[in-house]
Amino acid sequence: MIGRHELKYYINYIDYTALRTRLRLLAIPDKNADDDGGYQIRSLYFDNYSDKAVMEKLSGQSRREKFRIRYYNNDLSFMRLEKKSKTNQLVYKENAHITAEQCKQLLAKDYKFLISSDNPLLTELYTKIRYQNLRPKNIVEYRREVYTYKAGNVRVTLDSSIKTSNSVRDFLDSKQMLILAANAIILEIKYDGFLPDVIRDLVQIDCRNQTEFSKYVVARLV
Repeated sequence: MIGRHELKYYINYIDYTALRTRLRLLAIPDKNADDDGGYQIRSLYFDNYSDKAVMEKLSGQSRREKFRIRYYNNDLSFMRLEKKSKTNQLVYKENAHITAEQCKQLLAKDYKFLISSDNPLLTELYTKIRYQNLRPKNIVEYRREVYTYKAGNVRVTLDSSIKTSNSVRDFLDSKQMLILAANAIILEIKYDGFLPDVIRDLVQIDCRNQTEFSKYVVARLV
């Protein structure tokens, strides 16, 4: 598993409109985007009674992890469990496909499919449900625009309209009421071994203030 670098920056709406114009001239928009260039992401985050994932982030621990289930544009036919972990400055991601029915089982605390699975990520989730008391904790939803650049395997995302709910049982309900968690636009830049100068110049990294913004943590603090 290869770790990637991940940089995050707050930007304002003027920055956003200028960036997306420049990105469209140089980078490749995500093929799954809608006519307006983006798509909706809804995630269900896991945590325990002592808020392990929140506290690891707030305390700045160099090694941390979190589990989430994610689907896109209210489409329940494609759903996956993800584990995002960070070691020092590198970010690692693992994922496994699950079904909407399996997600319902998780929400109902029925873990039989995790126990019987031969997928190591599903097995790991069950182990941490059992021994770390991980449970579905919070829903986070936002709109994302994605642009890719081949050199450096660069992925630039623009995230906005970040909303949340702690009514985790309604995770699969597209009509669920959510509240605004952050009135912010977040620029994220992810890359492998190097960040090409053309991308660095395009997004004007040196002129921006880097942040450790976490959508999950912000949602939990609302």
